[in-house]
Amino acid sequence: MTGADGPTGAAVGGDGAETVVRPPAQSTADDDHGASVEEALLKAHALIDSTVDLYHRRSAGPAALLRTNGVPVGGSLEQLIGRARHTVSITLTHADEWAEAARNLVPRIPAQVTVRALCTVEAADLLPAPPTPPDDVRLELRVTACPVPETLVVDGTSALVRTTEKMGGHTAVVNDVAAVRALEILFAGAWSRGRGLTEHLLMRERLSTELAREILVRLSEGKTDEAAARELDVSLRTYRRYVARFLRELDVDSRFQAGVRAAELGLIAPASARNGGARGRGGD
Repeated sequence: MTGADGPTGAAVGGDGAETVVRPPAQSTADDDHGASVEEALLKAHALIDSTVDLYHRRSAGPAALLRTNGVPVGGSLEQLIGRARHTVSITLTHADEWAEAARNLVPRIPAQVTVRALCTVEAADLLPAPPTPPDDVRLELRVTACPVPETLVVDGTSALVRTTEKMGGHTAVVNDVAAVRALEILFAGAWSRGRGLTEHLLMRERLSTELAREILVRLSEGKTDEAAARELDVSLRTYRRYVARFLRELDVDSRFQAGVRAAELGLIAPASARNGGARGRGGD
């Protein structure tokens, strides 16, 4: 569905009511589409957790969401992936049994299926390289800085979701069409903001120099160009040239967004983890 503010998704709750997942409207000139997508994903993550928990607590109800009843994650993934005829969309958030099972299943993907694997930054840093898929399987890998739940969507008709440890770490098969469609929309939103794995690794390498990190820290702190250039003992022109390149590399529109994105990608420590003495070599 599409509303005035962009794409929306709908999921059917336990009481039959439709829950709409809608990205928030822009609040400032610096807010971009990425911020809206990330906020929507956070809300959707909570919605998925609460929905799975609701069905787990009910002894009777529709078969729209089924517990895996102790079946290992690998077995659940294999059952669904084995049915694929067109597309497999999967998120990888940690180097855990879910990711390992998905990696081992790549060579066994049915013919002519397109596989889209979306990794979080943490997973991209920890996971080993995926095995080579069969020649008739198309494998696409992207990395996202958005928070995403562990989800598998097959052909847009069925899905497997795993709640966070906070919600019990349950794994369940989703067959409800509206719920699967909502998961597919959320995956597509995060996928659209992701980078190819090779591009991500090259970008990390380019932005991991000491000077690059020092500049990114100052961007996250909201320092003016003049003050930051003075602290780093570089000319204002040189500093601004670096900033312009970082904005392109990070695909953001403002200096502050560049700092935030750098922290999300692990290029610099989050602001909450930095103390005043580690901010730089000088101060205002």
